[in-house]
Amino acid sequence: MSASRTSKSGIFDGRLNLEQQRKRAKELLKSARAQQGDAQTRIAAHLPGKSIDDLQLADSQLVIARENGFASWPKLKSHIDRITEHQRQIASGHLPTLDTPQTLHLRCGSEIRHGLELAGFVGPFMEFSDPFCQGPVPDVPLPDFIETRARFIASSYRIDFPDALSRLQREYAGLATLGDYDHVVLWFEHDSYDQLILAFLLDFIATLRPQTRLDLICVDQVPGVERFVGLGQLSPELLIWCWENARQPVTHDMLAFGQKVWPAIRASKPDALRTIINHHQSPIPCMIAALDRHLRELPDPESGLGLTQELTLQIIREHGPITAGKIFGHLMRSYDPLPFLGDLMFWEVLADMGRARIPLFTSREDLAQAPWHERILSLTETGHEILSGSQNFMELYTGERWVGGIRISGATGP
Repeated sequence: MSASRTSKSGIFDGRLNLEQQRKRAKELLKSARAQQGDAQTRIAAHLPGKSIDDLQLADSQLVIARENGFASWPKLKSHIDRITEHQRQIASGHLPTLDTPQTLHLRCGSEIRHGLELAGFVGPFMEFSDPFCQGPVPDVPLPDFIETRARFIASSYRIDFPDALSRLQREYAGLATLGDYDHVVLWFEHDSYDQLILAFLLDFIATLRPQTRLDLICVDQVPGVERFVGLGQLSPELLIWCWENARQPVTHDMLAFGQKVWPAIRASKPDALRTIINHHQSPIPCMIAALDRHLRELPDPESGLGLTQELTLQIIREHGPITAGKIFGHLMRSYDPLPFLGDLMFWEVLADMGRARIPLFTSREDLAQAPWHERILSLTETGHEILSGSQNFMELYTGERWVGGIRISGATGP
């Protein structure tokens, strides 16, 4: 297996209930009239200048609609009606006609495969999930590139090298078959895991130039989903919503942008990528924010920490002693502004942070042999000092990690 991400269990799947939303609107109206501060703040945020004395149910319904990402209550109701109809069709087995057997669905993970089948999509599914957000991405011939990536995946995610190499070779070979299909749909979300892979695919497709219809679904938010983390959290009905509302043709500008971004990701310095972030209008709106998040993994000048490392220490400080699995949960649900890691990938972050002359956190000795997610971590004095900026992690770091083509090693590293 590769480090492709697991589905986001415990995160809202997008199924809104109309009666529940009506109840929320009535409760909001009641709380606002009772002059409860939170309710009044919510009213003011969406209906500035509205007097609480004049507040009606239609006003609180409008607030609920806007909090869910809709311009009006009727649009919220229409969305719920549409999703409910899709749910009824799926439950009854009378599925809508969405694609054809000659439509290929390409995704950088397998977490929506079953959802697409339940929703009624009949085209084959292809996974390409080389996690470029971790490990080296050298500018070398493709066979050497695949071997380099396989060695990184094998060593970092505890996979046998022959298995990692075989899977990557199969996934890269699959890309050469895109022209065999009438229609190829790329399913992506907004984080750096997805967007770096998307940049590679656009560059690859621009070179391959398959004579086939290409569409892109690139989603950074879904109405009714307050914290959209990824496509894997969505119910089958919401995958249909993405198909109907977020699908667009892959344009020449998109392909050209991928050809510009991918070499910048592989560069040994961040300059080219920073220029793209600061000065380019992206034909793929999600990509700029993801590239910026990607570069925030570079060491901070004061603390020496990348953003994921910094947030990990913050979580341990604020919630510890705490299991590694719960740290990952906090990171995904609330701390990371643009979560992108899978669980195996996060374990590699923890292991890499342990490559230091003085530990930043310790694990309870009686759980040293437990699965990684059950190990209980506590912040050390050094961890506190690095978080405060009074020490720099790079002066203690003995390992090696990569942010795209940028190699990061400490003063005592290899």
